Amino acid sequence: MYTGIKLGFCPIGKFVFSHDDAKLYKKLIEEKMDRMGIHYVTIDDVIKDGIIRTHDDVGPAVDFLKSQNVDCIFLPHCNFGTESAAGLIGKKMGVPVLLWGPRDNAPQEDGTRLRDTLCGLFASSKILTKLGVPFTYIENCEVEDSIFQEGLDTFIRVSNVVKRFKNARIGIIGNRIDFFWSTIVNENELLQKFGIEVLPFDLVKVVRMTRELAEENRRDYLNEIVELKKRVNLVAISETGIVNVLALRDVMYRLAVENKLTALAVESFMSITEELDAMISFAQAMVTDMGIPCICESDIHGAISSIIAEAAALNTRPSFFADLTVRHPENDQGLLLWHDSFPISLKAPDSEASIGIHWILPGINPGMCHWRLKEGEITIIRFDGEFSDYKLMAHECRTIAGPYTQNTYVWVEIPEWKQFERKIIEGPYIHHTACIYGNFSNVMKEACKYITGLSFDSVGRD
Repeated sequence: MYTGIKLGFCPIGKFVFSHDDAKLYKKLIEEKMDRMGIHYVTIDDVIKDGIIRTHDDVGPAVDFLKSQNVDCIFLPHCNFGTESAAGLIGKKMGVPVLLWGPRDNAPQEDGTRLRDTLCGLFASSKILTKLGVPFTYIENCEVEDSIFQEGLDTFIRVSNVVKRFKNARIGIIGNRIDFFWSTIVNENELLQKFGIEVLPFDLVKVVRMTRELAEENRRDYLNEIVELKKRVNLVAISETGIVNVLALRDVMYRLAVENKLTALAVESFMSITEELDAMISFAQAMVTDMGIPCICESDIHGAISSIIAEAAALNTRPSFFADLTVRHPENDQGLLLWHDSFPISLKAPDSEASIGIHWILPGINPGMCHWRLKEGEITIIRFDGEFSDYKLMAHECRTIAGPYTQNTYVWVEIPEWKQFERKIIEGPYIHHTACIYGNFSNVMKEACKYITGLSFDSVGRD
């Protein structure tokens, strides 16, 4: 379940209190992580019993964990806590830090105590703060309490968001659409502040590659179209157009794999549709379903939003890239999430699927996706910024019934609608949002602790 994230397991003890009890809790925590399917690395090979007890243990533990390329570290306090060691390990590692300790037992009959874990946590948290080390904390509880498992789950998701954000590499096919000023971004600043790379691809070359692949694999694509027609109605789109759409899907996915891209942003109209005899929406939907968010209208910030949305879900499901459009005609908190290239894997079971005409822009080549999305809880996410001030907004909603409309869509009810509306209007946001099934606003908020230069922008209760 938690593939892709390697956790450095670094239990903290001290020369006082029961070392046997510390070893017991180390074992209990490991067993819990094993059951959860968390990929972790211990320090057993370099530290006696795999538990930090003195300041001298810092160097060997840090060197080993760095050699293992861990993405985050867990500092469970197992009997008390060597505060200087905990602080320095967090500082030297420079990755997300999880702090927790088990609830202490009652004093023994003779009045002595095996552990003072909570006291040690108070000390270590102070040193982490003193050293400027951000950390995530799970409230003091038992190993088998639900809050512990939920906290571990959240921390792994947070670490995945941080990892994917800091390693984002976005391919942009074509240019920014000329009349979309709202998608103007500062690529230089994204690189300088966050290390996010934007790799441009010449639209002419991509079109040429698509045509060549369409001709080379035409028979295979025609066979695929026969199967596609069993689940999707093809309306008005030409055979050449749908073949080109399938070929473009393969070209874009190949570019992403060969260049180690985490997302694509595409100049999705007008010229590319004219050259390929089809709107390319279904190609983008398929690439997104293949694990690479493929964002329309050259929206680089939207691509970043989609990367971290999928990271919060541990890359187990696709995001969908939606316009915030009209309000619900009957529900004052209702809103239409709409566009033209939502992944078909997210389609509602009772919704027919078709690929057809573009009703907004008459005369443009067919190829727009048309289906309604499934029911569920959704998190709306937008990374954006102006004047070097970058923010991350995330808010949770749930699907509701609403009127039929064309293209890919779903109606949602947004708690605190008035605050949400004002948040988008007052910025620095636009109408484009990355959406993911599940509740992840807490993950986004926590992840911002670990990304210098990015602040979480709460909406209402978030």
